[in-house]
Parts: sequence; C-alpha cells; structure tokens
Amino acid sequence: MDKPTHLIEYETMLLGRHNLTSRSRREGRLLDRSAYILLSRIGMEGPMSIRQLSDAFGLDASTLNRQTAAMLRDGLVERIPDPNGGIARKFRITDEGERRLDREREVIVSGLEKILDQWTPEEVTSFAAYLQRFNTDIERLAGRPWPRP
Repeated sequence: MDKPTHLIEYETMLLGRHNLTSRSRREGRLLDRSAYILLSRIGMEGPMSIRQLSDAFGLDASTLNRQTAAMLRDGLVERIPDPNGGIARKFRITDEGERRLDREREVIVSGLEKILDQWTPEEVTSFAAYLQRFNTDIERLAGRPWPRP
C-alpha cells in the first residue's frame, strides 16, 4: 500500500462490509438495501418510470421490475399514471414507504452518531464534505448525478 489510493481502496472495501442496521433488519423492521436506495431516489425526484430508474441507476429493466414488484407487494410504492401525461406508468412512494424510509434513515443516522461521537464537529463536517465530493466525482464520471437536498 504505497499509494494513498491503495489505502482508499482498502478502506472503502472495509466500509462496504459494515451494516449499521443489521440487528433491526434481522428483526424484520427495516428495508432491504435496494428498497432503501430506490425509495430515496423516488423521494427526491418524485414519481419515476422503470425507464427513468434504469437511466438513474444504470440497471436493466428486469432487475428494476423485480425490485419494484417487491416494493409494490410490501406497500412501499404504488403505480400511477404519468402526471405529465406520458404513456409509461410511474412509481410513487406511499405513506407506508415514507414512514419506513424515514425510520431506516433514523436508524442509520443514530448508528453514525454513535460511531462519530468522539469526533469534533469540524471533523464530522470535513468528513461529510469529502464524502460528498467523492460521490459527486463518481457520479460525474458515470454520468449519473444523484439529486441532493
């Protein structure tokens, strides 16, 4: 590991193995990862079609059909006519989907606060800024920007 990028690779690999919500998920209270990410995107952008989700995530329609079918069964999203009059139906987050997404986010933020409780506010702010920059650079290279509040 003679270059900083080697250390970044290693640390991001380790980061990927951590699950801040594993206990709650085992007890069946939270969303799976794909539902969390899809609901987050739909929550930011509003109703989206399979095509729009495919463009946003770079996933094929069959993968998204499986994921959205599971979310429909769980009452997290509903299919609606395109509010703009288009042909394709869109997925809109339901009240239950909003409630569970908010709960998932609360659990994750609580876990992060436990991890970061020994950090100064300045360190947390700097870390957040570097993560945002890292993600936006990945999004720029992939051509798939993620909406931010």
